[in-house]
Amino acid sequence: MGWLTIFRLLTDKKQESHKRVFLVSNFGKANLIQRRNNIDQEEYESNANANDGFNLVFLISHYPTQYQNYETCIYLPYQTLHQLSLCKHNMPGFLFFLFCFFASHITISFSSDTLTPSQTLLTNQTLLSPSKVFALGFFSRTNSSWYLAIWYNNITNRPVVWVANRDNPLRNSTGFLTIGENKNIVLTTPSEEPVWSSNVTKANNPILQLLDTGNLVLREANVTDPTNYLWQSFDYPTDTLLPGMKMGWNLDTGEEKHLTSWKTGENDPSSGDYTFKIDPRGIPEIFLRNEDNIIYRSGPWNGERFSGVPEMQPDTDSIWFNFSYDIHGVYYSFSIENRSILSRLVVTSRGELQRLTWVPSSNTWTTFWYAPKDQCDGFKACGANGLCDSNASPVCTCMRGFSPRNQQAWNLRDGSGGCVRNTNLDCGSDKFLHVGDVKLPETSSVFWNRSMNLDECKDLCRRNCSCTAYANIEVTNGGTGCVTWSGELIDMRQYPSGGQDLFVRIAASDAGTTFSPLFLCFYYFKHCLGNKRKQYSIMTK
Repeated sequence: MGWLTIFRLLTDKKQESHKRVFLVSNFGKANLIQRRNNIDQEEYESNANANDGFNLVFLISHYPTQYQNYETCIYLPYQTLHQLSLCKHNMPGFLFFLFCFFASHITISFSSDTLTPSQTLLTNQTLLSPSKVFALGFFSRTNSSWYLAIWYNNITNRPVVWVANRDNPLRNSTGFLTIGENKNIVLTTPSEEPVWSSNVTKANNPILQLLDTGNLVLREANVTDPTNYLWQSFDYPTDTLLPGMKMGWNLDTGEEKHLTSWKTGENDPSSGDYTFKIDPRGIPEIFLRNEDNIIYRSGPWNGERFSGVPEMQPDTDSIWFNFSYDIHGVYYSFSIENRSILSRLVVTSRGELQRLTWVPSSNTWTTFWYAPKDQCDGFKACGANGLCDSNASPVCTCMRGFSPRNQQAWNLRDGSGGCVRNTNLDCGSDKFLHVGDVKLPETSSVFWNRSMNLDECKDLCRRNCSCTAYANIEVTNGGTGCVTWSGELIDMRQYPSGGQDLFVRIAASDAGTTFSPLFLCFYYFKHCLGNKRKQYSIMTK
């Protein structure tokens, strides 16, 4: 009994109108059975080339007038048919299941990394990047929601790095990815319902290509310049930042890119509660948030790394970090010179930021760095003007010239109330306390100037009575630029090494006696050598 006979028997079991089945025989011919009120039955065959296998012409495209009153099936390219479709409405459930079973076993070959307007990607098919590093295809972790995604092709468990329709999944295993009539990339259901689209406005002869970088690009067939891509997945990151992918702001257009966690673990890629996003105000920083609540701050970029990430070396394992900002935009990205090294930055559904690196010898991902990793990584762990040191006990301390705002809470190891000044500033005689190896305070409302040196910055702060601290913007070339704070200093922490120098304004009476440099030298070696917790000195000039 052939396919045609099976479908006829099934459709004869119920007296239903407007019943239609689209099927393919073993001889590569398409047949369309139309049944209307069980009275008339017409069969049409396409003259399919036997060498084309299942690449058949969609019959309805030949008879638009005759079938215009019937429910429309998926539109297929005229040149070749790379999908099988049926109208599942008003049909027995078993019939739909049987069709999906047959369709899921059909393999269609085309260029492994490229999709053209005449081709369609089915849910059981993939595109592979030229070196087979990445794959584009469909996945499901629950069998009730299906997603178009990109993943590492040859890595254990095939970690997903990008999801197109994360918040609008397919509800069954039948979906079709095509370059539509309007030249957009379109993901549709069997009933032609659009699930996701690239929303490109202009294109002539586009192709879709998966690159070895993991970037899915829509481009004109004769254009390879990355600056002229019509659309690219790198502009729409999900929870993962790959080498060459940027996150940040185009300040001219207001366009913004950031990372958003999955909803739950590895099962639900829909948008979760955690985001890693650049705040372009002041000196830009990156914040990890749980909805609207800040849980971690990177610290400002100091020319080599973020102030709050001393582990972030500029050439660690051939990984290079880049942070750029000007009046037109602010962006963070990283690159890898050694193509054999795989590394990614991920925001997890548990609210953790992880830099993962693949180790082929052990066949595992290692956590190169993560945050928040301790109490001091928590935003405002020691409150305003408080200094957090994870190597000390208790972790919170007040700088010289400050005392706990709530001494009782402080004694109970709750430093979130922060510190207050012992003595009000009088502007004229104030001194500056040098605090070394720190994560600079939050910078959203600071003044900054890249052309000033540290002495000019100090003079500017001294003359401005509302200035409470100053520092170099960058540590490169011995320190360059100037940043000044007004008001309270938020979210500071101290490191054993790798932090920056901060100069905090305090009252002269809190600075203590002015000592000669020789005495200060003697005092340091006698009392402070090796004590990394409090690296303070008083600037007396």
